[in-house]
Amino acid sequence: MIAERSIVVRTGIELASPLAVVVAAYLFFAGHNQPGGGFGAGLVLGAVAALRIVVGLSAPRRPVVLMGIGGVLAGVVAVAPLLFGDALLDQVVVDADLPVLGTVKSGTALIFDLGVTLIVVGLVVAVLLALGGDELAGEDRS
Repeated sequence: MIAERSIVVRTGIELASPLAVVVAAYLFFAGHNQPGGGFGAGLVLGAVAALRIVVGLSAPRRPVVLMGIGGVLAGVVAVAPLLFGDALLDQVVVDADLPVLGTVKSGTALIFDLGVTLIVVGLVVAVLLALGGDELAGEDRS
């Protein structure tokens, strides 16, 4: 196991993981109305999960379930506007006045990006586990 051979690598990944999650959150929220928000955040979170798997730390246990939930979420958000006579993937934007933050806008694109993020994280973890990443860490995640 890599963690047994290098405590520095394990500790470094433990310390860097929260920072990477903050970066992924920034990418997710800053980019949800721009190209790449959910996908970029998913790649960063997938990289964190991959590093954690390789050193034997906790990571998502059922990546296929993550991909399924993400696919259903993105699919429902994509098709829901058709039920109201709008175009496929049409976005609904909601404005809210919050006391400290001021006017905050959010829309269904945020929910769609959450689905994309779950799909990407699940796919990265599933590929790593299929290639034997759990054996490299000395664990069995079946």
